Amino acid sequence: MPYWRLSSFYFFYFAALGALVPFWALYLKSLGFSALQIGELMAIPMATKIVAPYMWGWLGDSLGQRMRFVRSGAFLSFFTFLLVFWLTGYAGLALAMALFSFFWNAVLPQIEVITLRFLGSNTPLYSRIRVWGSVGFMLMVVILGFMVDRWGVTIILPVLALLYAGIWLSTLVIPEQSRQDDHDSAVSLSRILQQPAMLSFFAICLLMQFSHGAYYTFFSIYLEGEGYSKGVIGQLWALGVAAEVAVYIFFMHKLLLAFSSRTLLLWCLFLAALRWILIALFSDFVVMLIFAQLLHAATFGAFHAAAIDFVHHNFPQHLQGRGQALYSSVSFGIGGTLGSLSSGYLWDSSGATTTFLIFAASAVVAMGILTVGQRKGQGPSAEE
Repeated sequence: MPYWRLSSFYFFYFAALGALVPFWALYLKSLGFSALQIGELMAIPMATKIVAPYMWGWLGDSLGQRMRFVRSGAFLSFFTFLLVFWLTGYAGLALAMALFSFFWNAVLPQIEVITLRFLGSNTPLYSRIRVWGSVGFMLMVVILGFMVDRWGVTIILPVLALLYAGIWLSTLVIPEQSRQDDHDSAVSLSRILQQPAMLSFFAICLLMQFSHGAYYTFFSIYLEGEGYSKGVIGQLWALGVAAEVAVYIFFMHKLLLAFSSRTLLLWCLFLAALRWILIALFSDFVVMLIFAQLLHAATFGAFHAAAIDFVHHNFPQHLQGRGQALYSSVSFGIGGTLGSLSSGYLWDSSGATTTFLIFAASAVVAMGILTVGQRKGQGPSAEE
């Protein structure tokens, strides 16, 4: 099993995310864009997740040679990202972001399929590989935070270019897998998606990522307005990912063996609501922000691992690529896009506190959907 080769992909991929998510909004602000425009531009990478993963998933499932499409997507994401060095207007930057994020978002779900296939029956050990993505994210937010303080926010551009190049280079050393026989090949995608359990699952995934809208779009700007330095902002982002790393290394494989996906997802949703309430009401207290960031271990780390495991066990082999792609498209794509856009509209009109409280309410709604679905035998359960 190519542990380090797969891990290197996750490292560079999420290191790029660690540069983009906390600091890209600050770069956009430096260009003079309004909160609404920032929300719209930050929604673009989320929006491309709606389409791109499923297209690559269909190609991988239908034609095989999944790594061939991963490598092409990784190269095109690096190549099109270079446009941001010349395009700084709203329309031009929107085009550049749409192009590079389309190809960038296309490749991750396919790597998830490849990783899980290499693991075979040892899928709970997925977190031991995925943890290197969290390490990459954590290192990047800390290092780049100090770099931005010293050299200005435009340092983000060359750093991201190098990271996208690293993603592409890492794909060149991951071996292609032979196609596997699928005894459930007669099962159609539409039949799976008609199951109430699947509808409930995708609904709560959408709402969970929607609830992260203000956090991913405005958390750095929010803290900057509260008087925190960019170095401290980077450290707070890194703290959240450090907690995620701890969960992946020490706990996640045990949690997946000990609890049903429904139980894990429900607790993660509860902690997400608590996290946004703390950020909304206690931004002046660094101790409360530290605690809120530690909850990232649940709201992203544990939730994502449980969701990936649920998809892997509920989609047959010939639909694995599209199953992981749908999870990415519905949650990070639709949910992330709606969350980013909504936060942009709410931030100026309602203020930071109200915005975070509204997103906390969306996590509570997801808890209700999961609870009601379970009572009717419709929610994600221990069936996997």
